[in-house]
Amino acid sequence: MHVFVTGASGFVGSAVVQELMTAGHRVLGMVRSEEAAQKLLASGAEVHRGDLGDLESITKGAAECDAVIHTAFNHDFTRFKENCETDRKVIGALAAVLAGSSRPLVVTSGIGLMSGFNRPVTEQDSPVADAAQIPRVATDEAVRTAADMGVNAYLVRLPPSVHGRGDHGFVPMLIDIARNKGLSAYVGQGLNQWPAVHRLDAAVLYRLIVEQQPAQKIFHAVAESGIPFREIAAAIASGLNVSLVSKTAAEAADHFAWFTHFAQIDCPASATLTMEQTGWQPLQPGLIDDIKTAGYF
Repeated sequence: MHVFVTGASGFVGSAVVQELMTAGHRVLGMVRSEEAAQKLLASGAEVHRGDLGDLESITKGAAECDAVIHTAFNHDFTRFKENCETDRKVIGALAAVLAGSSRPLVVTSGIGLMSGFNRPVTEQDSPVADAAQIPRVATDEAVRTAADMGVNAYLVRLPPSVHGRGDHGFVPMLIDIARNKGLSAYVGQGLNQWPAVHRLDAAVLYRLIVEQQPAQKIFHAVAESGIPFREIAAAIASGLNVSLVSKTAAEAADHFAWFTHFAQIDCPASATLTMEQTGWQPLQPGLIDDIKTAGYF
């Protein structure tokens, strides 16, 4: 297959590109910078210049390929709602190109927006609020709209930690906070759970979806269903050789600042249906082992 990948130079997207090419597929990867373009070319993929604000370029890339995997997202949290609505527009533009065909569109969303179920979230669950309350739900809403248009649309929910060497997501942010504060913290008893997956395992799931195009439409890239946040904080404390401290909810805002919400997310998740439908089996190290050995410090 010839697959168009947005965010092809990103942490997840670059792993998807390599996984697809290793399996014998051709990849057209969307990148913004010359540096990213050169790295993509060196990997053997084709380069497509564009960004999330250039819908014309995005639709042109999609029109040239047999499948689309959308991993690009602007993670500037100071403009989070705006970025979520941009994602809605991008998915709408991709859907307009793919409507009326069987070509798959695989879109990336997050399990973190599914907190509050008081049990492991499954692939059959839907967000309990709309985008007006939880901005990231805009992605899920856009995928449902695409499906209503007849698009062969899929949603991959990624956990709060997609880890591995080169990670620049939530765990490195926690490490920076702990380093700056001189201690690693958790809230209350730290029993709130984060699911996790290695980036290379997640990439395999994206490939399986475009190859198999299963009847199921929502998938969870979850290798570990729920790691207590206290264990994550403890691994960071050990790596930095700083104290491990519990914070009250009131104290957490001072310690974590804008990250407080994420530090308290409790969203254990199941990937049982994902594994049953695709045969996906995570093989890479778990999050705690990765924190200790994958160059996080």
